[in-house]
Amino acid sequence: MSDSEHASRIEEWPLRPWLLAGLLGVAGLLVYFAGSGNGPDTKVPWRAALVALCFFGPIAFAFTVERGRWKEPLLFAAVAGAVMAGLAWRAVAAGDTYASPQYGFMAGVIATGLSLVLFQAGFQRTRFATPYPLLHGYAWGDAISAAGSLAFTGASWLLLFVLSELFHLLKIDLLKDLIDEGWFGWTWSGAAFGAALGVLRNEAKIIGTLQRVVMVVMSILGVPLAAGLAIFLVAMIVSGPDVLWQATRSATPILLLCAAGAWLLANAILRDTDAETSANRALRSAALVLTVAVLPLTVFAAISLGTRIAQHGLSPERLWGLVAIAVAVAYGLAWLVAVVRGWKGGVWRDRLRRANLNLAVVISVVALFLALPILDFGAISARQQLARLESGKVSAKAFDYEALRWDFGDAGRRALARLERSGNKQVADYARLAAAQTERTWRGLEEGPFAEPEEINVRLQPEDAALRGKVVDYLRANRWQCGEYCVAIDLGQAADGAREVALVTGSGYQRVRLPKAGGGTQPPMVVPAAAPLTSKSQVEIRTIERRYITIDGRPVGEPLDDALEGTPPPR
Repeated sequence: MSDSEHASRIEEWPLRPWLLAGLLGVAGLLVYFAGSGNGPDTKVPWRAALVALCFFGPIAFAFTVERGRWKEPLLFAAVAGAVMAGLAWRAVAAGDTYASPQYGFMAGVIATGLSLVLFQAGFQRTRFATPYPLLHGYAWGDAISAAGSLAFTGASWLLLFVLSELFHLLKIDLLKDLIDEGWFGWTWSGAAFGAALGVLRNEAKIIGTLQRVVMVVMSILGVPLAAGLAIFLVAMIVSGPDVLWQATRSATPILLLCAAGAWLLANAILRDTDAETSANRALRSAALVLTVAVLPLTVFAAISLGTRIAQHGLSPERLWGLVAIAVAVAYGLAWLVAVVRGWKGGVWRDRLRRANLNLAVVISVVALFLALPILDFGAISARQQLARLESGKVSAKAFDYEALRWDFGDAGRRALARLERSGNKQVADYARLAAAQTERTWRGLEEGPFAEPEEINVRLQPEDAALRGKVVDYLRANRWQCGEYCVAIDLGQAADGAREVALVTGSGYQRVRLPKAGGGTQPPMVVPAAAPLTSKSQVEIRTIERRYITIDGRPVGEPLDDALEGTPPPR
């Protein structure tokens, strides 16, 4: 793409702010109605797909449309919207069928964002001959325009609130009423964002100047970061990497964050061409240090995550973490190769810029591949976890059965069903308890996934062998609800066959619903007790105008129901 073509794409278009305000205003209104008033929070798959189509399609079109050039941008926006609509449908429709579907959706967002910049730079025509300054300029320009548009949207809402309060002084509440309407909020936000984006895209020269200012300011940060990373890496070589794993369990994200900072600041210093790179020796030296530091930082991050995987095995989240580290390592390796191969001729900076372009294309393709329902990270993780259990690398008591139930999708639950048929009675027992859960539970810090039956010290009133088994199973998975001693009172049977019990402890009582099949559920509320509980305490239900649980004749907390009228008894 020639410079003249580039200039024609960014020339001023007076109608642009108005057109984009109308486009994104209508898009915001469609997002509201497509989500049935819930917007992106809708839980209906087809509505989620429609919301994504109405959101990503117009946004992509707003960033790419130019005067006299709308057909290609419209086609790109339609494809981007359709892809994101499909990913949104899968993420919502899958529920817990797939492991962590939100990560796949985010991979789609990354692929769409990178594709947007590549399309703006004309990659569809020039392929890998695309000038790097175009790609780099559009990336920074889009980021600055989006940030400025968001800031303007926030300022427009502030103005709207001030005006609404001003008119409220005259008892004119039209604006206040509109602000409370969901459809108006989405429409106003879309129109404000579109208007600001249109103005900023018209001011390409100002955005370019602002981009250079931002790079100059950010490049100053490159010097202290480069010095700090150099000292860190030298200290690492002297002391050994083991000190990292002993000092913190957050080594991986910290190292990746530092690598991302080095990548960002190195690009800020190096700019689009050598002619634009600062002649300051300190900045040039910092850029070199930051460039070389990316690879060792990402390698250490990979070792950190690998250590954790060796300890606890694979999980969908850790596999996504491996993907992120692989991308970071690819950048670090490509940059190091660029420095080594281009050092003699002084062209390493040009090689590095070319590597950025190549990696942007590769990462967009990889991100789209990972977003599609091709690889099942839940199935991969479940197979590896079962292999660890069967090989004896992890004991039956230390194995995370609940992760298979809740984090690995259908593949994890199939693995759990397989464990229920295991010849190892302890494994089968723990798997049965995990499979019976109807919601994820929290347990104390005791060793193992579930308490043993003999560890549950509970008194059931009245005694019922079948109900006791259900109560004990529930408390094995929720050991924290029955400390040293508790009393379970049978509250009767519901219409659907479930049994309700009140778990009474020294700190209060908790109502628990025990369905015919599956584990118990309870509302997240603990009622304060009015009396200490001991093994000799008389615990009963008394009707004192309303039913209360009592300990030694004294009521505990709130009434069991509100069916009867009356005031609470004296404490």
